[in-house]
Amino acid sequence: MANLFPIITIKSSKPGPEGLIIAGVHGDEYEPILAVRQLINELKGKIGKGSLTLVPVVNKGAFLAGSRLGLDGLDLARTCPGKKVGSITEQVAHEISKLIRKADFLIDMHTGGNLFEISPLSGYMMHPNSEVLDTQRAMAEAFNLPIIWGTSPDLEGRTLSVARDENVPAIYTEYRGGGYYPDGIGDLVDGCKNVLAYFGMFPSVKGDSKVTLKIEDNQPGSGHLQEMYPAPEEGVFVVTVELGQEVRQNEVLGYLCDFYGEKKIEVHTLQAGRIFLIRAVPMAKKGDALAGILSAGNSNYYEKIG
Repeated sequence: MANLFPIITIKSSKPGPEGLIIAGVHGDEYEPILAVRQLINELKGKIGKGSLTLVPVVNKGAFLAGSRLGLDGLDLARTCPGKKVGSITEQVAHEISKLIRKADFLIDMHTGGNLFEISPLSGYMMHPNSEVLDTQRAMAEAFNLPIIWGTSPDLEGRTLSVARDENVPAIYTEYRGGGYYPDGIGDLVDGCKNVLAYFGMFPSVKGDSKVTLKIEDNQPGSGHLQEMYPAPEEGVFVVTVELGQEVRQNEVLGYLCDFYGEKKIEVHTLQAGRIFLIRAVPMAKKGDALAGILSAGNSNYYEKIG
């Protein structure tokens, strides 16, 4: 089978880990794609040991359509491990899952795409294997984004669920969204280099820690962004909070109005915590996520830093 997506592998002459860095699982998430492109150019001949496979655009069809979803209407991040014979997204999921199973670690980079803006974070599943979990925690710390977030391992269909099943340490990142922010590319490039440094494959570029919050939440379904604060009905959503804002319980997140601007439904916070996700567009269908809060009340570990 011809490659369904571009694959670049950089090898060292010395034995070591086989790393995998991917972007473009969703076609409307641009900064990670350009970060991987930059890594390809900067890391050639500079990997100290092992090998590194980079996939700048996993979901080419979705990228060319400027869409989160593939040309068959499927979300690649809900389709893994996919099918060898199936629709285009199922085939892509099958091929990227094969790469994940061969890797010794995975970094999967995302943004909020067209619909959401998300505070920069490194996330991982709360893996039942303590050795894998500790490695994931260290990878997230090394990536050096402001938020570190561990969530339930029960979500399926994702690249990280494939890695989970194979005991491959894996993290994902989220970085803004709701537009294109090229200033963030450097943070993603440096983060990947720092993870490579953790595995002894590249010199560290970390510098001072940027981490301001560490949180782990092992409740079932935690980490499913698209289910947070679902819209009670369709309408125009006007957000009244800002990314990174600390809120108390029962504060107003925003309100929904009808298309004439006459009807108003206030959406209130259900817990105190930090706003880390907001809807970046006013369009909201019933059930669409409107916002997300990281809260000590939902977590088994919660630490503010600085």
